[in-house]
Amino acid sequence: MRKIIHCDCDCFYASVEMRDDPNLQGRPIAVGGASERRGVISTCNYEARTFGVRSAMPSAQAMKLCPDLIVVPGNMKKYREVSAQIREIFLEFTDRIEPLSLDEAYLDVSDSLHFNGSATLIAREIRRRVSDQLGITISAGVAPNKFLAKIASDWEKPDGLTVITPQSVEDFVLRLPIAKLHGVGRVTAEKMHRQGIHTCSDLRPLSLIELVQRYGKFGNRLYHLCRGIDERPVSSNESRKSVSVEHTFKSDLIHQEDWLEEMTNLFGRLQERLEKLDARYEINGVQVKVKYADFTQMTHERGSRAARISEFKQLLQQCWDKRNDPIRLLGVGIKLKDLRAELGPEQLPLPFSQTQRLTA
Repeated sequence: MRKIIHCDCDCFYASVEMRDDPNLQGRPIAVGGASERRGVISTCNYEARTFGVRSAMPSAQAMKLCPDLIVVPGNMKKYREVSAQIREIFLEFTDRIEPLSLDEAYLDVSDSLHFNGSATLIAREIRRRVSDQLGITISAGVAPNKFLAKIASDWEKPDGLTVITPQSVEDFVLRLPIAKLHGVGRVTAEKMHRQGIHTCSDLRPLSLIELVQRYGKFGNRLYHLCRGIDERPVSSNESRKSVSVEHTFKSDLIHQEDWLEEMTNLFGRLQERLEKLDARYEINGVQVKVKYADFTQMTHERGSRAARISEFKQLLQQCWDKRNDPIRLLGVGIKLKDLRAELGPEQLPLPFSQTQRLTA
């Protein structure tokens, strides 16, 4: 039995902006282009949604619906950075990750040993870590397949966790409105409603042939979905370009010796992460990142094949020399080269843990 988690950040762009500017908390905000420039809303928070504001809506229309709406220009570089930080948390629990967008991903934790293999506890810990470390919330769904996990993640938004156990799949699916099925849009749903089909239980009496006759190729998909069947694997074929660890502190670090002590601790965690890499990767660079109390960020990096702790110390010193104000976050990481593209699978060396290690 597979254990799939679907993670979906709540109002991702807007949540990042509210985190970085506390004055936006509790106020209707949207991320998008200015109305006078014919801008469009990318996303908005729940306060704005109560007025009818939605993504892909022209900003001018959104302002008419909600005159107090605050429209913040988007910052994709920042959102990509936060997305990468979320992914690093995911990687603490599994390498089988299928990103759908910057703020959404499937995780297959079927073989994970964390929390004795409990997908529910893993999802709960991921949500806690993202909230504590990054200051945004994630809604998650846990289920035996991708179809049900995605539906579950949307069940108790925002900041919710819904679990569909194997034993509860049948009852859950029978009551599921057909509009919740992926691929059933407004027009198709209205057509089904006119035919007396409102839930998956209404689809069950129809044979596969009947469904294909009514809905074409999509009928085959409907036949399986209304029975809670989805055999699609979580696809994680993309190459990793880096491995990093970071920590957000409860109190800002003021002194250089505190910076150095925390960096040494992170270096140890980075070693543990690298032990899990397979033979297709080799170290190609090192990086140190600090985030100051005002949320501005500084990064220093250099090419390296060994990734010694002395190199991280030098990069940290460069950060200190450039700006020695208190920091709220510190991170260390390495860049990776994927040897698979150059050598092919048959020429890969021994596993990473036997050939390359971080050294002091």
